[in-house]
Amino acid sequence: MASGTVMNATSSGGSNDVSLEEPKKMTREDWRKKKELEEQRKLGNAPAEVDEEGKDINPHIPQYISSVPWYIDPSKRPTLKHQRPQPEKQKQYSSSGDWYKRGVQEHSIATRYRKGACENCGALTHKKKDCMERPRKVGAKYTGMNIAPDEHVQPQLMFDYDGKRDRWNGYNPEEHMKIVEEYSKVDLAKRTLKAQKLQEELASGKLEQVERDHNSEDEDEDKYADDIDMPGQNFDSKRRITVRNLRIREDIAKYLRNLDPNSAYYDPKTRAMRENPYANTGKNPDEVGYAGDNFVRYTGDTISMAQTQLFAWEAYDKGSEVHLQADPTKLELLYKSFKVKKEDFKAQQKESILEKYGGQEHLDAPPAELLLAQTEDYVEYSRHGTVIKGQEKAIACSKYEEDVKINNHTCIWGSYWKEGKWGYKCCHSFVKYSYCTGEAGKEIVNTEASLLEEQPREEEQMTKPKTLMEIHQEKQKEKKKKKHKKSSNSDSEGEEKKKQEKLKKALNAEEARLLHVKEIMQLDERKRPYNSLYETREPTEEEMEAYRMKRQRPDDPMASFLGQ
Repeated sequence: MASGTVMNATSSGGSNDVSLEEPKKMTREDWRKKKELEEQRKLGNAPAEVDEEGKDINPHIPQYISSVPWYIDPSKRPTLKHQRPQPEKQKQYSSSGDWYKRGVQEHSIATRYRKGACENCGALTHKKKDCMERPRKVGAKYTGMNIAPDEHVQPQLMFDYDGKRDRWNGYNPEEHMKIVEEYSKVDLAKRTLKAQKLQEELASGKLEQVERDHNSEDEDEDKYADDIDMPGQNFDSKRRITVRNLRIREDIAKYLRNLDPNSAYYDPKTRAMRENPYANTGKNPDEVGYAGDNFVRYTGDTISMAQTQLFAWEAYDKGSEVHLQADPTKLELLYKSFKVKKEDFKAQQKESILEKYGGQEHLDAPPAELLLAQTEDYVEYSRHGTVIKGQEKAIACSKYEEDVKINNHTCIWGSYWKEGKWGYKCCHSFVKYSYCTGEAGKEIVNTEASLLEEQPREEEQMTKPKTLMEIHQEKQKEKKKKKHKKSSNSDSEGEEKKKQEKLKKALNAEEARLLHVKEIMQLDERKRPYNSLYETREPTEEEMEAYRMKRQRPDDPMASFLGQ
C-alpha cells in the first residue's frame, strides 16, 4: 500500500497540477527500487530520464548536480534547467555590426535658435561647455544665424570580450576599395607606358635585350656583405671546419689595448673585438697597430670582392651562367657593363624626374657643413685653448647683414660710443638714420661738448670762496689719511714677519715629529709606547703648511734627494 501511494504521488507530480506540499518520505523498498533503476540507466538497460523540454538527462551526472533546489522547482521534476545560464541574468551585448554614428544629421537643419540648445553654435545635442566649435563673438542664441546641425545621438554600446578587441569593428570596407582602384589605375598606366615604349623601340630598331631588375635598383648592395660566405664555398656552414684564433704571446691582448669600459666590446668566447679600441682617443686607424677586426674586413679589395660575389649570385638567379672562380674575367666584364648601364639608367631617371617636377635649384644647394656650421672633424685642444690636433672650427657667420652703410656714412652704426650712447664714427652722430656730415659734424659735436664742460667750471668759479677755517680742516683730514696709510703698511709688514716665525716653529716641530716617528718605527711593536696622552686639537694653518712641505710623495722622482 505504501508503494502504491508513492507511485501515485510521482505520477501526479508529472501532471500539470503541481502540489506544493512537502514530498513524503520514501520507504526502504522504494529507495532500493530507485537505486536499481539508476544502476540500470547507467548500464544502458533502462531509458534515461527526460526533462520538460524532451531532452535526455545523462544518468552519470552526480546527484548534487542533478538535484533541483526547492526554491526553483518544488515539484522536484527531473531537469537540468537550474544548471544552465538563466536568461534574466544574461547581459545583452551589442552585435558586431553596431558602431557609433559619424557626422551630423543632414535631414534636420534648424533656421532659428531652439530652447535648451547650445548657446554658442545652436546645436540641440550638446551644451555650451561641451561645444567643440570655435567660440563665437556673439553666440547663436543672440544672433539666431548659422545654426549648426545636430549631431547623432550616440548609442550606448556594450561589447563582449571579442567585440572589445575587434580592431576592424566600425571599419568601412568601401574605403579600401578606393585604394585598390588607385593602385589598379597606376598599374594600368605603367603597362600602357611600357607597351608604348616597346612599340617606339621596335619602330626605331633599337630594341636590346637588357637584364636588369628596376625594383631592386635602390637597394644597397653592401647590406649583405657581412652575411656572405667565402667566395666559392657552396657547402653547408655546419660542415665547415673551424680553427681557433691563435695569437703570438708577445702580442698585446685585445682587451688590454683600451681599459675604458665604454670602449670596444671584447667577446671572450670567440676572442673577437669588432670595433676599434682607439675610436674615442683621437688616434688615426692607420697609425695604430690594431684597429679592430672589422678594419681588416673592410680594407683593400674585400668590399669590391663581396660586391662582385653578390652580383654573381644575382646574375645566376636570373639565368646567367657566371661564376667568380670559374669565369672571373667574364664576370668582371659583365659587372663593369652592368655598372655602366646602371649609372646611365639612374641618370636618365633623374633627368626625367627633374624635367617633370623641377627642383634643380635644391640639388645645387650648399653642403650641410656651410648651412649648419657643423662637421664631424676631430679637434683636440690643450688646457690653454690652443689647437693640438685637427683643424680649428670656423667662426660662424651672423644671419644678419653686416657692413651695411646708409645715408652716405663711411662707418656702420655702433662704431662710435660716448657717454652711454652709440653712434657713427665718421661724423660722431648719435641719430641712427641721420645723414652723414663728415668732419663738420665732428667739429660741431666737439664744440658742444667743450661748451658743456665750461659751464660747470664757470659755476664753480661763481660759488663763494672757502674760509681759512675750512682750508685748515681739509689739510688736517689729508694728514690723518696719510698717517693711517703708513700705519697700515707697518702692520702688514709685522704680520708677515709673525707668520714667517710661526712657520719656522711649525717646520721645526714637524721635523722633530718625523724623527720621533722614525725612532718609534725602528722599535719592536711590543716596546712601542701608547698615545693615550696625545693632545687632540685642530692643527693651525702654519702646521698644515709645514706638513705639506715636509710630506714625502712616493711617486715623486726626486723624493730620494730630499734628505741630501
